Amino acid sequence: MVKITYLGAGSAFAPVLSKDIFLIPGLDEGELCLVDIDPERLELSRKTTEIINKKLNRNWRIISSTDRREVMEDSDFIINTIEVSGLQTVRYDYEIPLKYGVDQCIGDTVGPGGIMKALRTIPVWLEILRDAEELCPDAYILNYTNPMSMMMLATFRASKMKAVGLCHSVQGTSMRLAEYLEVPYEELRWRCAGINHMSWFTELTYRGEDMYPVLKRKAREDRELYEKDPVRFEIMFHFGYFVTESSGHMSEYIPYFRKRPDLIRKYCREGYLGESGFYAKNWPKWRKALDERRKRIIRGEEEPDLKRSVEYASQIIEGIIFDKKQVIYGNVLNTGLITNLPQNEVVEVACLVDKNGIQPIYFGELPPQLAALCRSNMAVYDMTVRAIMNNSYEMAEQALMLDPLTSAVCSLDEIRRMFRELYEAEKEYLPSLQ
Repeated sequence: MVKITYLGAGSAFAPVLSKDIFLIPGLDEGELCLVDIDPERLELSRKTTEIINKKLNRNWRIISSTDRREVMEDSDFIINTIEVSGLQTVRYDYEIPLKYGVDQCIGDTVGPGGIMKALRTIPVWLEILRDAEELCPDAYILNYTNPMSMMMLATFRASKMKAVGLCHSVQGTSMRLAEYLEVPYEELRWRCAGINHMSWFTELTYRGEDMYPVLKRKAREDRELYEKDPVRFEIMFHFGYFVTESSGHMSEYIPYFRKRPDLIRKYCREGYLGESGFYAKNWPKWRKALDERRKRIIRGEEEPDLKRSVEYASQIIEGIIFDKKQVIYGNVLNTGLITNLPQNEVVEVACLVDKNGIQPIYFGELPPQLAALCRSNMAVYDMTVRAIMNNSYEMAEQALMLDPLTSAVCSLDEIRRMFRELYEAEKEYLPSLQ
């Protein structure tokens, strides 16, 4: 019987990924262990999951615990969606950098917010990996927690567990491109690779025709279309290719769109299109809304979603258990996969999944301008992970100094002051860096 342990079961991902697992054809039973340190949210998740299990006529045994070590032993798969101290620190991550002119939209994977989240999250994650090596050394680790690239880089440097980082930006963006091009999604063909949130569609074809000239013409001529994705279309106009992450999030990864208020007004829009502090202002509301929705489902006032999503976790589980060939896009170690990005760091590429596990597929060279943009962020990831693994305050400061947006806005002294203020504000949630 397959055993899956889900860490961070209070998260918004939990009902989606659990339901996807129940919908795997032929996998009508198993053991799903839900873990969260918040007992109230864990109980909401457990009850909701039980309802979905029943509605789908499945026979999964669902266990919940606030102690992962109680349930991790002999797991076949571990799904990770933990959030470490996020609710207590999300406003610091946004408001302190804003005082120095660094205006973030999401701020959880890159820049000041991403670095601080890594400093809070990765030490806890390394403890989890040590538990996994002891209790379920043959398990596959499926990580969804951000900052993805830094989480996975730390994983590969500190652990021997089989692991992959999973996101939905490739699936979501490919669907959006089909919509923009007004072609059937099933007939759109592409190649995509890079780093998480900065992977690139280097080929985009429909019935053998290169669709980039079509996409560029439509985006230039149709203002309504342009307004749906201003930053990503601008990047495509100037660098030649479309990127996987949303306009708002992508604007944080590069120095061109958020370094001055006039540029933010020109290129950024509401919500995921670049709104200032969008994540910090809304995440506590989203969290509360999720809990309220779960309560309505438990009371029978709302029906849960019972359709399989585009998330990759269940596809991986299905591929490995049933030897059903799947292609997913995963964050893996660069062992010659993308030849002009740093080796032994984390890249996002297509992976074949079957009974042999998760097998990354060789990509080759990215166009040089795209590789250069990726490398600028990979340097930050490398330095942040080094800071954590060496317990080094100075390295953490230097990681922020290397950040493309932060360095476009601030002097070195300002960056030092910003980091000191962030560190002091969040000190109780951070390791004691030396």
